[in-house]
Amino acid sequence: MGPSSSAPLPRGLLHERALPLYGRTASRLWDEVRAAGVRAGDQLPSERVLAARYRVSRVTLRAALGELQRRRLVTASAARGWFVTEHAEATAPPPAAHVEGLADQAASRGLSTRTRVLSAGVRPCSSTEAEALRTAPGAELYELRRLRGVDDLVVVLEHNRLPLALCPALAEVDFTHASLYATLRAADPPVVPRMADYAVEARHPTAEEERLLEVDGPVPVLVATQLSYDQDGRPMELTVAAYRGDRYLFRARITNRA
Repeated sequence: MGPSSSAPLPRGLLHERALPLYGRTASRLWDEVRAAGVRAGDQLPSERVLAARYRVSRVTLRAALGELQRRRLVTASAARGWFVTEHAEATAPPPAAHVEGLADQAASRGLSTRTRVLSAGVRPCSSTEAEALRTAPGAELYELRRLRGVDDLVVVLEHNRLPLALCPALAEVDFTHASLYATLRAADPPVVPRMADYAVEARHPTAEEERLLEVDGPVPVLVATQLSYDQDGRPMELTVAAYRGDRYLFRARITNRA
């Protein structure tokens, strides 16, 4: 979702990166535990399996589990592994909202979307993008820039970047009408967005954003940076989206996990 090609990652994503890796791993692990349904006494997969799933070392994985233990969400049993605590079941908040594209959101409200593809193609992945998407610098990256609207209103300028290896069919699809997430879900094997790191900041629109988003007057843009992960915990999509501030409402439920 959003602007130019191989520019540095926006500040929102850099703030996420500033968090320690074990902290991000703990958050992702607990989100998946909640999504699966928290029950006291449930055993977590082995440390070896979890380390492989999140592509971290055993040291980092143990630090993440230690953080969840400090919050009284899990407990260790000698020689048996890690288990969900009664405290976790009693205090677990509702599952986080699932990751949706604009087409999914509009369809759920009975609205239609329209899309103008500004550019689409395959190019080598920059080192900065490779770090975020956990792929090799120079690997094939599918890049898509779209101007998107709901019914007759222009809403967002999106810039999507995905490793082409996840779904080679991306390069053959016309996203004027097709849904990006529907295409990914239909891949073989399917690529299903499960969670995302998401950051939003408000700023003045650029000259290009004013023109494309039909901004006339003092209307800010809300720039959302999203790094989405698939069902296996792999980064699958780096998106930057510039929304017209008067046509976009961001909602979130904030809970205290401590």
